Amino acid sequence: MHVRPLAPQLEVGVVGLGTWSVFDVGSDRQPLADEVVATMLAAGGRLLDSSPMYGSAERVLSAALGDRRDEAVVATKIWTSSVAEGRAQFAEHLELYRGRVEVEQVHNLVRWHQHLGWLEEEQAAGRIRALGATHYSPRAFGELAEVMRTGRIQMVQVPYNPGERECEADILPLAQELGLGVLGMRPLGSGSLGRGPGPEELAALGVQTWAEAVLVWDLSDPRITAVIPATSNAEHAAANARAGEHPGFSPEQRHRVEALWRARR
Repeated sequence: MHVRPLAPQLEVGVVGLGTWSVFDVGSDRQPLADEVVATMLAAGGRLLDSSPMYGSAERVLSAALGDRRDEAVVATKIWTSSVAEGRAQFAEHLELYRGRVEVEQVHNLVRWHQHLGWLEEEQAAGRIRALGATHYSPRAFGELAEVMRTGRIQMVQVPYNPGERECEADILPLAQELGLGVLGMRPLGSGSLGRGPGPEELAALGVQTWAEAVLVWDLSDPRITAVIPATSNAEHAAANARAGEHPGFSPEQRHRVEALWRARR
């Protein structure tokens, strides 16, 4: 799997794993999560993204990693308006992820002015490798750009897929200018992919599935460090990982995927 720098001295495979919704499950579904994580690691993926907002996802992810924690790059988040609660969330992260977090993000920019100070202290102490900020809405991209320009974070996370391209206007150019990593959330869109192209069209693109085509489209923008498709299906995780081996689409191929996206039923 290809790798790109998410932050200084922190490289990740270009396809990771998101846990929103799919890992918010009971103990009866823990074996499925275990299989998904094992499949991703076996395929060369290392980046796993979660949040306290995701219900039981962090606990399920921690259990799925088990003794393989050292193989993973864990990206999680602080999601609260309270500094005291934020510190409590971080303490739980240290417990779940064996004393360290590779990427700690301020989720949806909630009270970022208040959180970055103490998070920088934890980073200086070596318990955090990189700091980041996220937001799902283009309406917040102005504020996200403000955080980026402070020089206090090393990466951002924003939606990116053929139907959500607002970050191309300002966030991606600014990230490139500042040398920040970019995680693409919702890389397959926020709903069903719909009916994709037929096998001949997919073969012409050098992919096997419509999902793989969309992920390669995402990753063909070199400003995107990695994408984090969420899945609770090990076969889908393996298929997603294949996108990380693809050499990337030409501009013409990207335009074709965009047209196919608009035409999907």
